[in-house]
Amino acid sequence: MTSRTSSIQSYKIDFMKWRGVAVVASLVLSIAAVVSMAWQGLNFAVDFTGGTVIEAGYPGEANLNAIRAELETAGFSNPMVQNFGTTRDVLIRLAPLDKSKGESDMALRAKVMEALNHDPANKPEIQRIEFVGPQVGDDLVEGSVIALIASTIFIVIYVAWRFEYRFSLGAILATLHDITMILGFFSILQLDFDLTVLAAVLTIMGYSLNDTIVVFDRIRENFRKIRRADTLEVINLSINETLARTLMTSFLTLLTAIAMTLWGGEVLRNFGMALVVGIFVGTYSSIYVATALVFKLGISRADMLVPEKEGAADGRP
Repeated sequence: MTSRTSSIQSYKIDFMKWRGVAVVASLVLSIAAVVSMAWQGLNFAVDFTGGTVIEAGYPGEANLNAIRAELETAGFSNPMVQNFGTTRDVLIRLAPLDKSKGESDMALRAKVMEALNHDPANKPEIQRIEFVGPQVGDDLVEGSVIALIASTIFIVIYVAWRFEYRFSLGAILATLHDITMILGFFSILQLDFDLTVLAAVLTIMGYSLNDTIVVFDRIRENFRKIRRADTLEVINLSINETLARTLMTSFLTLLTAIAMTLWGGEVLRNFGMALVVGIFVGTYSSIYVATALVFKLGISRADMLVPEKEGAADGRP
């Protein structure tokens, strides 16, 4: 008991000392994220809105402004034209086809090719063309919302069963905080939000929850083992004891996410970027958001003690 009690004074970082500053920072960033999503929303990709995605490779450098002008002249409204990979590779996104006007996939392809071939000396090669109907996009949006809600509900049930309801509230708030940060990041910068980014959001939910549960588990263990320490001391010690594991896991995962962001190409870039943001905020929220709320809700050693079986005091089994 003596060695265990003395370790309370040996933790290196007083995380809870800065919990007020951390909570204020989280609130400011969360409000900024929500305001951005309410004001300009997310830049949903063709996966959700429907439309046409075309990848074209040019023998020479592609003139994006000229390509955009030619597509508008051909009758395409607000075409999105951007480089990906190199200056010779172009990604084009067009609004959904209007089937009521008799537009077909083949007619669209011919129309696009005619517009892109405006420069005989630099004719492109179509590398990929995909058509996504608006109904498919609506179904994906609905399925995505259901997936997020279902994940949140199961997280609440699991943590409440595994620990205690105050831990459950802390875990769910930390998870919602992470989701808000990622969505706000993509909203503020107006980056494409597609199915890969949604997959990253769901991945970060599990990643952040795992980190949070590791910290909670150590807090519960220390509450039961250390009797002469207040709640803040136990929380600080628990965070310090799990810090090495948290940082090592986050660092190794972050390396993979950065590699996907830098060298994964257009398809994986936003997925990797969402993971990078999520790993940072997930690690931060496990330390500050979840534990700060648990402390604010008044968790104590009495809540962590295993209930004594009836009859144990009399020596009965």
